[in-house]
Amino acid sequence: MKPAGALTVALLGCGVVGTEVVRLLREQADDLAARIGAPLHLGGVAVRRLDKPRAGVDPELLTTDAVGLVTRDDIDIVIEVIGGIEPARSLMLAAMKTGKAVISANKALLAEDGETLFGAAREYGADLYYEASVAGAIPLLRPLRESLVGDHVHKVLGIVNGTTNYILDQMDTHGAGFTEALEEAQSLGYAEADPTADVEGFDAAAKAAILAQLAFHTTVTAADVHREGITEVSAADMASAKAMGCVVKLLAICERVRTDEPTGNSLNGRGVSVRVYPAMIPRSHPLASVREAYNAVFVEAESAGRLMFYGAGAGGAPTASAVLGDLVAVARNKMNGTRGPAETTYAALPVLPMGETITRYHVQLDVADRSGVLAQVAEEFSRHDVSIQAVRQEGHGEDAQLVIVTHRAEDAALAATVAGLSGLDIVRNVASVMRVEGDDQK
Repeated sequence: MKPAGALTVALLGCGVVGTEVVRLLREQADDLAARIGAPLHLGGVAVRRLDKPRAGVDPELLTTDAVGLVTRDDIDIVIEVIGGIEPARSLMLAAMKTGKAVISANKALLAEDGETLFGAAREYGADLYYEASVAGAIPLLRPLRESLVGDHVHKVLGIVNGTTNYILDQMDTHGAGFTEALEEAQSLGYAEADPTADVEGFDAAAKAAILAQLAFHTTVTAADVHREGITEVSAADMASAKAMGCVVKLLAICERVRTDEPTGNSLNGRGVSVRVYPAMIPRSHPLASVREAYNAVFVEAESAGRLMFYGAGAGGAPTASAVLGDLVAVARNKMNGTRGPAETTYAALPVLPMGETITRYHVQLDVADRSGVLAQVAEEFSRHDVSIQAVRQEGHGEDAQLVIVTHRAEDAALAATVAGLSGLDIVRNVASVMRVEGDDQK
């Protein structure tokens, strides 16, 4: 029975996260009512199948008519945790058209078509909150959306996928191979049976798009994000990182490019770079200590300086915690007759192609061990206007291993240098190429 004065909530999806949301609504009912100023009433749960067992969920609440549920007159707030693009998008739009507040954990939809959802929220005066879409329980989006809205964010650098962080951590700390570490992640439930979205960087790219849009007030979609996964990271890469005092992490990097950067962008060099790839970072960097399946995001802002957000980035309970945080916020807005801040893309900065991004490379070459080799290699770097920061060479009989770390340069120039090195007679093999991030080297 609905309590007097209660706000009624509809839940779309009742999987791992949805079941946890129901549990928290039930177990924390009194506390939530005290924080909001009114009780919450779960009015219905939309599912695909009614016959699937769902522990702790009243079967009377279940329905397969999701459209009917979100358009019911008595529903005040809709929580979407079904994922995917459709029917999630249509259901969220239908809810907002009738003035209902919407809470979502759907990173894929927000990264692909967030602009449509944000536009509907503005047009119909509806709240759209989505803290749970990035980094699980870590309070990250609201600080970007509200706490730092008076500041200028320069860079967001983060580990936003727990599966890949666990795999890379096992490779670094225990010497495991990629396949072995992936199988262990799957056995522990950190990785899906099909891990493609994680290990190929799709999950992190979606989250990077959401972070960039909030940080830079610019429309960014998943398609705008340069994406590389971790499947090619080798034991040799991990060993080279250790030799440099670094660790390999899959990083989501969202960066505002200033006019003083030597890019070829047509708008006087101003724009944003958004990319996901494995990179070496110094072990002294705060992100280097993030172990196992944890997430962490490092934010650099003009006035606030450097901030770091750390915690559990996935799982039913952590994600449900973020959903409940949004629920309290939008319920309070409902009680006060207000709505939360709308997304803004007023800056409309161009998203730079990867080739114009400024970065650094770590290049490992197998070369002939004879005089003049280093000079030829250095000449190839000079030909593309790429400055070398450090060189390390080890002899192996008639061959040698040459490790070169560059200063910052355009990615296109660095890639052209590597391609040129591949064509030199003295280069037996370009064994490894990896970017270097997280320090202040120029």
